[in-house]
Amino acid sequence: MLTIAHLSDIHLGQDHRRDRGKRARRRAEQVMAYLDALPGPLDAVLATGDLADHGLPAEYEQVAEVLSSRHPVLTCPGNHDSRAPYREVLLGEAPGEGRGAGPVNRLHELPGADVLMLDSSIPGQHDGLLDDETLDWLDTRLAEGRTGLPALVAFHHPPVELHMPMVDGIRQFGEVRLARVLRRHPRVAALLCGHSHTPAATTFAGLPLLVAPGVVSTITLPCEGGRGISFDHPPMLAFHVLDGDARITTHYRVVPVD
Repeated sequence: MLTIAHLSDIHLGQDHRRDRGKRARRRAEQVMAYLDALPGPLDAVLATGDLADHGLPAEYEQVAEVLSSRHPVLTCPGNHDSRAPYREVLLGEAPGEGRGAGPVNRLHELPGADVLMLDSSIPGQHDGLLDDETLDWLDTRLAEGRTGLPALVAFHHPPVELHMPMVDGIRQFGEVRLARVLRRHPRVAALLCGHSHTPAATTFAGLPLLVAPGVVSTITLPCEGGRGISFDHPPMLAFHVLDGDARITTHYRVVPVD
């Protein structure tokens, strides 16, 4: 059995509105403290993008500090991230050419399952796309290696509408191409994403699509009224449990903040 904590959208930043920057860091630190204080181990902590708020090197220094944990931490970029400093500061790699060059995709081999973290960001834009390089990479990695084990595929932008006007226009597009790849690989157990700042569960390509809440803020549904984005809700996260039958169960948790 594999147990993963999933959080998203911490938006750590050098904000000119200093109170908001301090608030974002405090909330992310308290989420990580909650995870580190768990009496049992986690197989990994996934952070699905928008780690930095403006994609600045100094922000990734904060990200590295805040996401430090006794558990393995796996990340992927979001639309607020920037590939060059992400690579240089978080991964210790050369920053690449031209906005950080190609997408940041990583395969992590956990006990009993593979986790593939994909880069759905488009430099300079807020909507998302898994480009041909990423889809080829995903197709190859799913077909090679530990093919007898289940796989979880994670990225930032959801590839479907979640009926939230603030985010549906900047979701992941070109999703038909992703669906074709996934249908070739029955070992994929679920898809994990963020971006929408809300806990949600739906399906895509016949698979569970599980959306992590936003740590920094919550986006509300039209029926909830208000202005769509709330800084009053407490941060949340998801626990995903993948059992021996490759069935995933998700539990959402509120994390109290001071």
